[in-house]
Amino acid sequence: MYMKDYERWLAADLEDCDLKPELAKIKGNEEEIKDRFAVALAFGTAGLRGVLGAGTNRMNIYVVRQATQGLANWVKTQGGNQTVAISYDSRLKSDVFAKTAAGVLAANGINVRIYDALMPVPALSFATRYYKCNAGIMVTASHNPAKYNGYKAYGPDGCQMTDDAAAIVYAEIQKTDVLTGAKVMSFAEGVEKGLIKFVGDDCKDAFYAAIEERQVRPGLCKTAGLKLVYSPLNGSGLVPVTRVLNDIGITDITIVPEQEYPNGYFTTCSYPNPEIFDALKLGLELAKAEGADLMLATDPDADRVGIAMKCPDGSYELVSGNEVGVLLLDYIAAGRIEKGTMPKNPVAVKSIVSTPLADAVAEHYGVELRSVLTGFKWIGDQIAGLEADGEVDRFIFGFEESYGYLAGPYVRDKDAVIGSMLICEMAAYYRSIGSSLKQRLEEIYAEYGRYLNKVDSFEFPGLSGMDTMAGIMSSLRENPPADFAGIAVSKVTDYKNTAETGLPSANVLIYGLENGSTVVVRPSGTEPKIKAYFTTKGKDLAEAEAMKDKLADALKPIFK
Repeated sequence: MYMKDYERWLAADLEDCDLKPELAKIKGNEEEIKDRFAVALAFGTAGLRGVLGAGTNRMNIYVVRQATQGLANWVKTQGGNQTVAISYDSRLKSDVFAKTAAGVLAANGINVRIYDALMPVPALSFATRYYKCNAGIMVTASHNPAKYNGYKAYGPDGCQMTDDAAAIVYAEIQKTDVLTGAKVMSFAEGVEKGLIKFVGDDCKDAFYAAIEERQVRPGLCKTAGLKLVYSPLNGSGLVPVTRVLNDIGITDITIVPEQEYPNGYFTTCSYPNPEIFDALKLGLELAKAEGADLMLATDPDADRVGIAMKCPDGSYELVSGNEVGVLLLDYIAAGRIEKGTMPKNPVAVKSIVSTPLADAVAEHYGVELRSVLTGFKWIGDQIAGLEADGEVDRFIFGFEESYGYLAGPYVRDKDAVIGSMLICEMAAYYRSIGSSLKQRLEEIYAEYGRYLNKVDSFEFPGLSGMDTMAGIMSSLRENPPADFAGIAVSKVTDYKNTAETGLPSANVLIYGLENGSTVVVRPSGTEPKIKAYFTTKGKDLAEAEAMKDKLADALKPIFK
């Protein structure tokens, strides 16, 4: 079947001039043809994500058209404004895919609000809500390497699409012929007919205002003298992050020059992910040269932010997503209590794989901390529940260990713009009282215990990768480990068992060990990898690290 599909693509009059040479080059190479055509990119709650290129298992304008026709068919059943918001980041072909999607929607009689330049995930979520859209599309592959692109679909609440809606869209996609099934209109014609309009300055200004309203100590940054080095990692964060920081009074910002402007090739870091050292390397070198208080980097679609903090000896230390989440929860709670702006019965939310240290901090400040499944839409779901009860102001903060933060209900996805603002405000505050982020973090550890949270990833590439992962998860359920490294398992929580967890079903296993450590095993929903999350606690860092290493070694044979 895949050979037939290949021959059909090869014979077709393809509009994208990059695809024909690629198809010609792989003629006679069955493995390469199979890789591109044996399966189609699956559309799930994370949308689409894949390598750029020709074929049904690649990201190209035909796969984007097919997905958008499926989305359009669903939108047409939804009533309302019959409008979809679109944004895109700096990745290769992101702008082409965004305009392609806009054209398909317009051809279906659906109105489009598209940004006139690249803007991040939170801006898309905001525009979807601002214009009361039926859906939103964000063209991005987040922090994947340059050869990838993707397509995230959002519901009318600005959250990533629900499982039920995504299933309907996927069914519609499968009914749509990838080459000829989508209705098509040129972007220019859609604009001429008034079906495609650009996002207005009113929406952009409202987005920035909503973020700036969430300052904990307004005015503080104007006099604190914070010195910042910032890298947008050649992505979409440059304009919104610097705009907000300048607005609140942080003006001593040095941008990493090699990573300042959009560049979908990400030539300075093969993996533009602020979680990893290589992506922050140039920024760290510049921070040392400048003597900056803080180095900050946002990923290409600016929904994640990573930092390096200056230590008393002048060195710089990378801060994990869990540590930043705990620092921000502590700062927001303490600051809002001090300023008298803490709501009654405040609520914070974290993912089940994020640090239990946050639970201890939340309890200290009288904040209800809710744990939800991995994926920021579940944090958005908690905000929606509060909103439905007329209590949305109770939400003060949400975070995931993978460097995603949100303070406020104005969007329903993680937001590196507000994350950057609050991290900088927090650093400026500690600087103004003669302290530092490093000092405050050590105080938190001294008060609550030395927690360590680490994540190991195990990759399973190739067409059989997902099957291998499924086999490993089945084996863990059928033959549950009694111990890891000789430390007995005292409790197993299987998140497929909704009666046990009270949460929607998820392919996650959490092992509680008798010494208080936890091991979480979770396959990625978007990449062929299984992640193992370790939480250990010791009297000091060395003891916590030794326990983590012991547990990690015990897990390795399981993932062979």
